[in-house]
Amino acid sequence: MSALAEIYLDLHQHPELSGAEVRTAGIAAAALAEAGYTVTERVGGHGVVGVLVNGDGPTVWLRADMDALPVLEETGLDYASTVTAVDADGETVPVAHACGHDMHTTALIGAAQQLAATTADWAGTVVAVFQPAEEDLSGARAMVDDGLLDRVPHPTVILGQHVAPGPAGMLFYHPEYTLAASDALEITLFGRGGHGSRPEATVDPIVMAAAVILRLQTIVGREVAATDQAVVTVGVVEAGTKNNIIPETATLKLSVRTFDPVVRSKVLAAVERIVRGEAAASGAPREPEIVTLYSGPATHNDADALATVLSAFHARFGGQVMEVPAGTGSEDFGQLGAAAGAPSVYWFLGGADPQLFAPPADLFQVLAEIPSNHSPEYAPVIEPTLSMGVDALVTAARAWLDR
Repeated sequence: MSALAEIYLDLHQHPELSGAEVRTAGIAAAALAEAGYTVTERVGGHGVVGVLVNGDGPTVWLRADMDALPVLEETGLDYASTVTAVDADGETVPVAHACGHDMHTTALIGAAQQLAATTADWAGTVVAVFQPAEEDLSGARAMVDDGLLDRVPHPTVILGQHVAPGPAGMLFYHPEYTLAASDALEITLFGRGGHGSRPEATVDPIVMAAAVILRLQTIVGREVAATDQAVVTVGVVEAGTKNNIIPETATLKLSVRTFDPVVRSKVLAAVERIVRGEAAASGAPREPEIVTLYSGPATHNDADALATVLSAFHARFGGQVMEVPAGTGSEDFGQLGAAAGAPSVYWFLGGADPQLFAPPADLFQVLAEIPSNHSPEYAPVIEPTLSMGVDALVTAARAWLDR
């Protein structure tokens, strides 16, 4: 087994929650330092940045995220995670790399090492960015707010990738908007509590919440054009403690996904209008509270930069590169390019057993049937996923850096 694969196994067996990536950050920092990078640690929490200056030329940022999820791994692998940790709410939870960030981290370590070993072939500056807290879309912003752009050379381009359940050995991309913007909202509805036998003496926040939930579903169906895309999901409903008590409050937690910034603004405004309107219609004694828990912009591929990457990918990998539809998952990768005013490119790395896709299997049918990111059963095959992840980052970087 390669030294890089051993790093991957180590990271997979020792996952860390968002904001707690101490051990993972230490491994990344040590690998960068050994490869000759100038290393800065604890950027925006546990972020790590390595800089390798190799003469005059472009500055290419390569980004990987490091955090894991509160998921009980059920892959059956002999290297499956058995880790538990205390989360931000003080609860002990299982932890697993169910989204593949261990693969991202390891691939960037490998790419950084390879670029450091081949400096005779390229010129410019490589900046390896190991980002914490992607899962709650806070890490990239935290690094920027902590002076990332003042600590390292300004990027010519920012490159990133994400492992996905497509066949390992393949690369996937989508032009323009490739992942959705995400807005997580917490809504508190205020009623007037009382006995369940006397609802006329109360303002029932549960009924109010039910009306809000149903009306929110009309946003996508009746306010967003069929040619646009949006998702509004109510994932949490909390109210009450006993069957015969009408509570004082009800809480909803929403996930809103959009691509176009205009559609995003329209959907968020509609959410607020509906929540406030239903509260007024119910006779609520006070205005509802709407709090943004976290948010992140859509991930957008710059057209010219994507063309440069694709040219290099096609030359290197031939038919192993495929265009796919945009996804409604979300990332905070785009925060880096937006803050730096630099173009960015983001692609997907196949991580599933290629044999599952052998003819006559249909690609999209297989994708619908196998475990995907965030599933307790999700884990990429180590090879050829890892080798392709390293090669893709190096190939994309050298599209700018080659002499």
